[in-house]
Amino acid sequence: MIRLDSITKQHGHQILFIDASMTLQKGEKVGLVGPNGAGKSTIFRMIAGTEQPDDGRVLVEGGMTIGYFSQDVGEMSGQSAVAAVMDGAGPVSALAAEMAQLEAAMVDPDQADKMEELVVRYGEVQARFQELDGYALEDRAREVLAGLSFSEERMDGDVGLLSGGWKMRVALARILLMRPDGMLLDEPSNHLDLESLIWLEDFLKRFDGALLMTSHDREFMNRIVNKIVEIDGGELTTYSGNYDFYEQQRALSEKQRQAQFDRQQAMLAKEIAFIERFKARASHAAQVQSRVKKLDKIERVEPPKRRQTVQFEFRSPPRSGDDVVTFENVHKAYGKHSIYEGLDLHLGRKERWCVLGANGAGKSTLLKLVAGALDPNLGTAPDKGSVKLGVSVKMGYFAQHSMDLLDGDDTVFESLDSSFPQAGQGTLRTLAGCFGFSGDDVEKPCRVLSGGEKARLVMAKMLFDPPNFLVLDEPTNHLDMATKEMLVAALAEFEGTMLFVSHDRHFLAQLSNRVLELTPEGPHQYGGGYTEYVARTGHEAPGLHPGS
Repeated sequence: MIRLDSITKQHGHQILFIDASMTLQKGEKVGLVGPNGAGKSTIFRMIAGTEQPDDGRVLVEGGMTIGYFSQDVGEMSGQSAVAAVMDGAGPVSALAAEMAQLEAAMVDPDQADKMEELVVRYGEVQARFQELDGYALEDRAREVLAGLSFSEERMDGDVGLLSGGWKMRVALARILLMRPDGMLLDEPSNHLDLESLIWLEDFLKRFDGALLMTSHDREFMNRIVNKIVEIDGGELTTYSGNYDFYEQQRALSEKQRQAQFDRQQAMLAKEIAFIERFKARASHAAQVQSRVKKLDKIERVEPPKRRQTVQFEFRSPPRSGDDVVTFENVHKAYGKHSIYEGLDLHLGRKERWCVLGANGAGKSTLLKLVAGALDPNLGTAPDKGSVKLGVSVKMGYFAQHSMDLLDGDDTVFESLDSSFPQAGQGTLRTLAGCFGFSGDDVEKPCRVLSGGEKARLVMAKMLFDPPNFLVLDEPTNHLDMATKEMLVAALAEFEGTMLFVSHDRHFLAQLSNRVLELTPEGPHQYGGGYTEYVARTGHEAPGLHPGS
């Protein structure tokens, strides 16, 4: 259906692809992986036809419809979310618009002489509209939006008033409603809560067209794709299986390549030693010449390409008391919307609580109440009751707004240096490297950093002088797979207490040992981590929509 045939592509001085090929067949669900900047979005744009290869061909089967979701959603305003979604539904939305025009023309006295022609055309358009299930379009649009956690009120409100994250969901809903033959989804799991993520996962599993997607969510990728295409050093390499299988195969291939390389290097060293030893002896001239020729003909084995990963190691935080946070009879409301009515909760030392709940259940509010107990400027206060921190608790609080507090004029290095003036330059450069800022990256001004880079910088500042209590609100948003793996590995060794909200199931499963589930009926506490919670409740999230 879709084929990239020996493509070469260069952006400025950077060569993205050299003679690279891949195919995508109907029914295949393919994950596209590779480091940031490797060219994943370029492949999407070439398939969508908005960018051309410098050499080679991109072949898309004739008549095939392509739906392309990217992170650049463009301007949206002046209509409801549901209308914006229906507008992007491909041919069916064009037919709906033409039907509306024809209906207006048929009641226009000035066009009475064209009535027969209008009626015939209207019959043709209406038949095709029915064939494409057009009359169910609004119901389907609402169903998709509900799956992506839109309330009725938000569906019917002005799309222009939505935040960037909710506009992303509208753009994604357009593609899902369109039902194209091929879907190109660039990071569809960004900006989604856990309930929406699970709904989307189920939708994509049932999609019978061709799917090419990127995602920084390991679990999401694992459950959907049946093939991986890796971009590495200008090449496209295809692996059968999901992301975990790809990692195993890549590691095995790397091990085999290293063994081949080592064997060849040992053989070459032996031959070179012989040549060096006997090159001056006339009696061995023929043998020396023969071996020199043999070496010239040998095809050299390249060593495996190793992705550089730097591990972050926590320094031991100071010990807190056994009681870290205590909620007593906490009430909290926003206007008429009550979040908590008499919440009691106790967090003990070394406990790792993940907080689950549907949109509006009060997950972030809980974290803000804890932050507010330390500093009212950081968080919020209860309307009634108390939130008390224990003895010797040193808190680190990460929220999405933390990234807005960075000074845009500071470089990455200056930002770290101003936070830790006593640390040496080498130490701070190592810290920056652990969080993905290597070489000249440390000289980037904060104002030009991407969302992921800002998140990594804030995290680096928070974890360098370690608190003994981490409060994390969606810490993996914007982070790529490699940084997430580093963060999970580092936090697994963390000796303090954690309270966090995340929609990343790998993160939840690896790090939690307690679960607080917020539901309309009230909070439920579970001993054991997220994996045990799923086993006990039979669901992965408390706010799943009926039938999902």
